Amino acid sequence: METEAQLKMGEKGAWLSIFAYIFLAIVKLVIGHFGQSEGLMADGLNNTTDVVSSIAILIGLRISQKPPDENHSYGHYRAESIASLIAAFIMLTVGIQVIIDGVESFFSNQTETPDMLTAWTALTCAMIMYFVYLYNLKLGRIINSPSIKAAAYDNRSDAFVSIGAFIGIIGTQFGFPFLDTIAAIIVGVIICKTAWDIFRDNAHTLTDGIDTALLSGIEQTIIEAPGVLKVSTVKARTQGNQILVEATISVDPDLNVVESHEITENIEEQLDKKHRVSIVMIHIEPYQTETG
Repeated sequence: METEAQLKMGEKGAWLSIFAYIFLAIVKLVIGHFGQSEGLMADGLNNTTDVVSSIAILIGLRISQKPPDENHSYGHYRAESIASLIAAFIMLTVGIQVIIDGVESFFSNQTETPDMLTAWTALTCAMIMYFVYLYNLKLGRIINSPSIKAAAYDNRSDAFVSIGAFIGIIGTQFGFPFLDTIAAIIVGVIICKTAWDIFRDNAHTLTDGIDTALLSGIEQTIIEAPGVLKVSTVKARTQGNQILVEATISVDPDLNVVESHEITENIEEQLDKKHRVSIVMIHIEPYQTETG
């Protein structure tokens, strides 16, 4: 699948998240307000930030589709990771605010018991968001998009947040009104945790970090390629949904240019087939024994 086509598919996941979050945010904030549930309102506020985060991811996907230019010879694929970082900062800011509001409410001795409608609303929204998570997770794996995978994990955490709000509201029905406030604080903590996970993963990518298991698999594929007598170095990094590999290999010094080129072409084909590597740069050296 071509990279541009993958990014186009990724936009579907971003749009799905945007529409789902807008709908759920409105439902939760309205019902949470009239049903006197701080937990559900905090959950709804979380979804409003998710709208902004999803829009940032959508913009990142759009920028990633721009072709290479004189200032970006490798293209604009890292815009995905930058968009995810922006989304993480937005989520962290709101998460901290939700925690602060929840702590203030906890010490204000408010004892309102939320309406049961807010509990069923939280549970229904959790199920809706879990289905969105499954869709985006499958899509993210198909197109190998870090931003869509991040969106999927955010979807999943939102489903868990809504379940937590549901449990908190149910607790208030049994004479523990403070449980709803505690649920709101937990929501804030989960928002911050999700923001940190997204930030960590994308910061790792932007600093050319690579999964060691993936790198080992790439190296093994190169070693097993016919004609490769030695692998001196293998480096890899990611840009959005692209994997770039640089390697130095040794081959029979008696091979001509055409034969050496065929070896590199075979390596490129195998790396694309097994690891979805987009760009491969192979440096060839003549094989030498230890005695020279």
